[in-house]
Amino acid sequence: MTPGTASIAMATAEPTAGLDEALAHATRLLETQPALAGEQAREIITAVGEHPMAVLILAVSHRLQGQLPPALEALRPLVASQPNWALAHYELGIALGLAGDTAGAIAALRRAVWLKPGLPQAWRALGDQLAAAGELDAADEAYASHVRFSTRDPRLLAAASALHANELPRAEALLREHLAAAPTDVAALRMMAELAARIGRQEDAERLLERCLELAPGFLAARQNYALVLHRGNKPREALAQIDTLLATDPRNPNYRNLKAVVLCRTGDYEQAIALYDGILHEHPGQSKIWLSQGHALKTAGHTERAIAAYRRSLAVDPSCGEVWWSLANLKTFKFSDEDVAAMQAQLARPGLSPEDVQHLHFALGKALEDRADYAASFGHYDQGNTLRRAQLHYSADDTTARVEKIERTYTPAFFAARAGAGAAAPDPIFVLGLPRAGSTLVEQILSSHSAVEGTMELPEVISITRELRKLGDAGQSLPYHDVLASLDPARLRELGEQYLEHTRIQRKTGAPFFIDKMPNNFMHIGLIHLMLPNARIIDARRHPLACCFSGFKQHFARGQAFTYSLADIGRYYADYVRLMAHYDAVLPGRVHRVFYESMVDDTETEVRRLLDYCGLPFEDGCLRFFENKRPVRTASSEQVRQPIYRDGVDHWRHFEPWLEPLKDALGPVLTAYPDVPNFR
Repeated sequence: MTPGTASIAMATAEPTAGLDEALAHATRLLETQPALAGEQAREIITAVGEHPMAVLILAVSHRLQGQLPPALEALRPLVASQPNWALAHYELGIALGLAGDTAGAIAALRRAVWLKPGLPQAWRALGDQLAAAGELDAADEAYASHVRFSTRDPRLLAAASALHANELPRAEALLREHLAAAPTDVAALRMMAELAARIGRQEDAERLLERCLELAPGFLAARQNYALVLHRGNKPREALAQIDTLLATDPRNPNYRNLKAVVLCRTGDYEQAIALYDGILHEHPGQSKIWLSQGHALKTAGHTERAIAAYRRSLAVDPSCGEVWWSLANLKTFKFSDEDVAAMQAQLARPGLSPEDVQHLHFALGKALEDRADYAASFGHYDQGNTLRRAQLHYSADDTTARVEKIERTYTPAFFAARAGAGAAAPDPIFVLGLPRAGSTLVEQILSSHSAVEGTMELPEVISITRELRKLGDAGQSLPYHDVLASLDPARLRELGEQYLEHTRIQRKTGAPFFIDKMPNNFMHIGLIHLMLPNARIIDARRHPLACCFSGFKQHFARGQAFTYSLADIGRYYADYVRLMAHYDAVLPGRVHRVFYESMVDDTETEVRRLLDYCGLPFEDGCLRFFENKRPVRTASSEQVRQPIYRDGVDHWRHFEPWLEPLKDALGPVLTAYPDVPNFR
């Protein structure tokens, strides 16, 4: 049935008199002949007056014929006169959503499900509107409620309730039992896929949704879930194919368009994403989260002024959104006004702010006060933001040290000698790695200004491969991926290299023979990189430990980098990184080229020539004019690398030196030896 008609049909079932029979007949007509249903509703109204059900049928008739103004004209007084009628609020929400009033639709649908929680269509519609507004967590809850109320089977209802309450073991047991008896129940398959995604079983989630869509290709909610699972599983090409299928059924659906824009940003197609955001915001201008997403895309694509304007529009809708304030600060070259600082302080003083908003506001105020040279107050805000963020994470510096020790034991000269000649021969990738905020974006910008090199972004493919390798060791025991890697033959190592090249191809937009993967954390995976891509270049971007670590401490990362929210943690992480790189220098001499940020600032041309020589590339003047490169840059340094090199940032950390003793203690001899390396043996 068309949305809305099923609920009306249930409400008018089993007529008992002439009026009820006429209403039921009009309701049945809605499915196939909405105009005729409207005519019958008018006849009923003429005969008996403004009967609520007749008015509702008339409004649905208008809506089904695409006549939104008369539908809304009928529905608004109806909900005013029938404030506790869930179906009326539901229909108003559907019509408002179609008219582009997302906020009004959300309010009406929330009222509908509050009045009648067991109305599954209303939960689904509410989820769609929340997702279109960028409220993805709330949308997920609404979709979960849709699943919860979409069946009368007591067993499936119990499983849905457990899933909704995040009681995952109980939900899994109930779903497995139900699917054993009813293996083609697509609602149960979709629920099981959601459960698998929550607990990190990516392949299971994909397989279940594939089966769901085999059985019910028109199950759009499952297809949308599938696209999202593929996106989160680093399969953007496949995700886009599913989204395009959804858009073929509903080209104006803002939720589908928003998801496509998100995936396009992952693939580096920012101008297409920006165009999609433009369209969504033209129709739904009151969406703070969509303005924020558009601002991110504009910033990355180099449209700085438009990005600032988008962030400002987001704040106009939701001035308490800390992420937007931090996004302005994260432009690095942006300066807050006195009015901005006062607004942030006022928001921070408000009761009831979410922990995420509070954290972001502290980081943003830290940047604003740092620009005003109020370093004590600035550090206070940075410290509070980091303390709050650190409390949410489960990071162990001891675990990182243990990982480094495991790598040192595994990757020895004999280990590499035994596997010489393995891997894919292609020299295409240039890996730029190190710690975040160490100057890797500058190195990437310089290299990508060469005619033979394309800059992409921080690609997740190496990390995805490590996850795949871990799964190979799950037969009865949990093995580090390094142990699994050690068991692979040369043919399999070559396959891994070819897999990396194939999966990253979507990021390559030009015909340049070389491309850059700038994921900083790949320094932990140099052994894997060398084995699967022995001819790839590896560049270590290194910066003074206090400058690098404190810059990381000032940064609120969108995800990952859990070691940066404590001065002691980040100091130990830097020391472990230096130790690991020293190990690879010893076991693979000359394999890694090192760029010191301070040397690049002091003598740019000499360092650029050394860098190009290592990459086997001829010198080009464009590499010295890197700041003219208009490519997208998706890091916190995006605005800084669009300017000539300046020395001011090299020693900026000294303004905060009175508060950096925990960092100095954690760094130990790595600090005093810099730029040399202490003896770790």
